[in-house]
Amino acid sequence: MKKLNKIGLDEAKSAKLIEKLNDLLANYQVLYQNARGFHWNIKGEKFFELHAKFEELYNDLQIKIDEIAERILTLGGTPIHSFSGYLKVAEIKPVENETNGPKCVGHILDAFTTLLEKERDILEMSGDLNDEGTNAMASDYIREKEKLVWMYSAFMAK
Repeated sequence: MKKLNKIGLDEAKSAKLIEKLNDLLANYQVLYQNARGFHWNIKGEKFFELHAKFEELYNDLQIKIDEIAERILTLGGTPIHSFSGYLKVAEIKPVENETNGPKCVGHILDAFTTLLEKERDILEMSGDLNDEGTNAMASDYIREKEKLVWMYSAFMAK
């Protein structure tokens, strides 16, 4: 007989999903810090536009970071909560002292690709687990990020 967690999901399968969510959390945290740095350090002719866009991005990431951590807790896990922990797990790497707008946007687009892959994996896993809460969250994140990929890519077009 399978052991269920407090919200009625298979505990063993939930543990694997928690690992994936912690990986996602770590990657969001590194992207968040990168976006803050881009916001602070951006220079050049698109300064005002990108300064505002990067602030919009990191504010959105901050909300998602909290949602992911709370989902991990809901599933019975413990969210990673140290920078050293994030850096051990994250595929997205810290970007330091970047001031060039197109390079910053390029880093963001690369990060979005990484996050989309991870979110699609979580979507599949949560679907198999019948975990509607995680499934809905991942689906929403994918939809929003796909639109952002289009918008940031349009910005980069010449």
